[in-house]
Amino acid sequence: MDYIDTFWHVDCVAKLSQKAFVERYQKWCKRHGYNFSEKKAVELYTDAKQKFALVPKSDTCKLLVKEAVSQLNAVSRTVETYRVEMDRLASQLPEYATVMSMTGVGKSMGPQLMAEIGDIRCFAHQKSLVGFAGTDPIKDDSGDKVSDSKPSSKRGSPYLRKTLFVIMTILLQLQPQDDPVYQFLDKKRSEGKKYYVYMTAGMTKLLRINYGKVRDCYIKKGLWDRPKMDEAKHD
Repeated sequence: MDYIDTFWHVDCVAKLSQKAFVERYQKWCKRHGYNFSEKKAVELYTDAKQKFALVPKSDTCKLLVKEAVSQLNAVSRTVETYRVEMDRLASQLPEYATVMSMTGVGKSMGPQLMAEIGDIRCFAHQKSLVGFAGTDPIKDDSGDKVSDSKPSSKRGSPYLRKTLFVIMTILLQLQPQDDPVYQFLDKKRSEGKKYYVYMTAGMTKLLRINYGKVRDCYIKKGLWDRPKMDEAKHD
């Protein structure tokens, strides 16, 4: 947003010489506290030279772009406020440190994962949690037909599935070779499984590991007390 706020039109870059833009970009980086990279400056300049402006470089265009930047920054600040508050509330839960230690789970996704799962003691076992998320496979066989890849039931919380999907995407980007969830994800991918199949398999693996770790955490702290498990919704 800082970049767009300054270089709000493609001609703000393309109409300069490469040397002039690199010098201006360097000053911009220093002013905003960013690390300067001449390579990055050249890439931005080269990209701008290949673009065609759809709207003229005018005061009206400048006003619209800067107003949009201002609104986006305001939304970002609001989102960050919510994120910090979610993390503060989640840090009061017994399982906070356990969940946050998992690879791919950070300050944003960790509290979100805990919020979407809720009290882990409401689930009688791992399968209950997997069923609640809707990542469990459904039977897709009939007669002599045996399906290699069974679709997930998607009967549970779509919000939890979305959170898990984001975590899987982060794992694919990080590629932590020693992480069991990524190893399982990568194994399914190497077997030629379809994208959503191995992503769902990874999500299920994460849920099972999460359940085990959080359960052990609660037991260790003497909190694994489930007097009303017979009435639990997700058994």
